[in-house]
Amino acid sequence: MELVGVNFVLTAAGFLLWTSGGFAAPMECHFNSRALCVFEGRHYSLGETWMDNACMQCTCLYPVGVGCCETVHRPVDFPAWCEVRVEPVTCKVFLVQTADPRLPCSPGEDIRDPSHGSLQQQLE
Repeated sequence: MELVGVNFVLTAAGFLLWTSGGFAAPMECHFNSRALCVFEGRHYSLGETWMDNACMQCTCLYPVGVGCCETVHRPVDFPAWCEVRVEPVTCKVFLVQTADPRLPCSPGEDIRDPSHGSLQQQLE
């Protein structure tokens, strides 16, 4: 019986990877074996999915728990003076300036943050 449980968990993990885009981009996923298949008062059945408030797509894996994966692709290569912001309702990703998040960050611009020197300056 224990082998059946292990096979089910492995199948569920594969399903989570498949539904989150697989290997298209690094996506964070987690599994909670104690979680209930309930979100905002609604009960979900095995295989049903929902989107939580943090832009995570969750799948009911009753009776073994709930698995959730990110749905947004976050940029990984941008200047140190920028940061990633995710809009909770629409799950849209924005790159903004750390000093003033109201302003967009365009990595190609010649804006320099004085707290970060160029690589050449750091090597000298």
